[in-house]
Amino acid sequence: MNQHNEYDTIIIGAGMSGLAAGIRLAHYDQRVCVLEKHWTIGGLNSFYRVNGRNYDVGLHAMTNFTEKGAKKGPLARLLKQLRFRWDDFQLAEQAGSRIAFPGIHLDFTNDIQTLVAEVESKFPHQKEAFQNLLNKLVDYDDLTQDDFALSTRKILGEILSDPLLIEMLLCPLMWYGNAREHDMDWGQFCIMFRSIFLEGFARPFKGVRLILKHLVRRFRELGGELRLRSGVAKICVDNGHATGVQLENGTVLTAKRILSSAGIIETMRMCDDQSISQVQMAGEMSFIESISVLECQPKKFGFDKTIVFYNDSETFHWTKPSSHLCDVRTGVICSPNNYLYSSDDGELDAGFVRLTTIADHQRWSDLSPERYAYEKLRWYDESVASAVRFMPDFRRHVIDTDVFTPKTIRRFTSHDNGAVYGAPDKQLDGTTRLDNLFLCGTDQGFVGIVGAIVSGISMANQHCLRT
Repeated sequence: MNQHNEYDTIIIGAGMSGLAAGIRLAHYDQRVCVLEKHWTIGGLNSFYRVNGRNYDVGLHAMTNFTEKGAKKGPLARLLKQLRFRWDDFQLAEQAGSRIAFPGIHLDFTNDIQTLVAEVESKFPHQKEAFQNLLNKLVDYDDLTQDDFALSTRKILGEILSDPLLIEMLLCPLMWYGNAREHDMDWGQFCIMFRSIFLEGFARPFKGVRLILKHLVRRFRELGGELRLRSGVAKICVDNGHATGVQLENGTVLTAKRILSSAGIIETMRMCDDQSISQVQMAGEMSFIESISVLECQPKKFGFDKTIVFYNDSETFHWTKPSSHLCDVRTGVICSPNNYLYSSDDGELDAGFVRLTTIADHQRWSDLSPERYAYEKLRWYDESVASAVRFMPDFRRHVIDTDVFTPKTIRRFTSHDNGAVYGAPDKQLDGTTRLDNLFLCGTDQGFVGIVGAIVSGISMANQHCLRT
């Protein structure tokens, strides 16, 4: 493909949101270029191959699952807007997941009535209050900035009277989409509650690479240009207007508008009009994640849950570690084997257990290479020892492992502090102080694979398809 230097829209970042925005714009014959600083696509939701085996990065599950033929919901919307078929993603539903606290657990599936029944059984005095919460969530508008940042803990405390139930509901929603320490924006809570409990988890049998393959193929079929190993050195600004970008190799590209998925802090730092600054706090929540390859399917040793969100006290602590590299008091256990794959799919070629633990980016970054390698091994052992309190012990079945840390997240997302969910303060309308520079992805406010794709679509529609 011949490369140009003048575009209607330049998109920074070839993650889910950037590729989705590129497809949407290319459908309308815009000249679009997606720039990616790395050699591969996907950002944190990517994949790699080691010793002949494929590993997903970041993918536990796709949220926002809806059945084939559904007309409402984020999944149905993205399929329509990007002109994909439901079957293109080959989604299998979760087998069933769990929130596990000491002495109590709540199981849930993609049918909200499973969770309703669990709450009624374990917290019978909260039956009516929980129904009131569900009623309050139904009509929430995801793009309403006015009450987005209200305190979720305060609102839940006004609806529910049992502190333990509040902590148990917060645990999975914070783990899967909360950039703010301690508390959660009410708007983010509403988005995540719907995406996890009212819609649910699913996964393509072949993992995230199937989704990425379809996105890239469609983008290129429509004439979109994807440049890998093309990091942006700066965004060129003239009198409050972005004129284009200069790549790290010195190439200058011009565009009518720029859409960035790099994060608000990281994007504004690229702007070359340094006389104007924007105060924004970076997120602190980063993770270490391990992948254990097993000699058998997890069900063989008694683990049949898709995802377990665990916490080892009655209070859920959502903050970066205060004195250690990691905090293993809480975590997420996921097995990609435990989805309801079709008989045509069969089983994955090995058993897998993914463990995610809160970690401190700065402490990991300060380690020497030798100490870094040692601490990866140490904290793998620590996180596994913590997780097997809430699942059958799988350690004797492990045949291979891999671990990535906040340094890995920082490298592939460019987010300060390796913050998985970006900055705490979201910009729901995607605007910045420049009149033609817009945000999509994590810092716009939609998280997860489906959320990121919908973010790209929404921002492209609002800001890049205006006449």
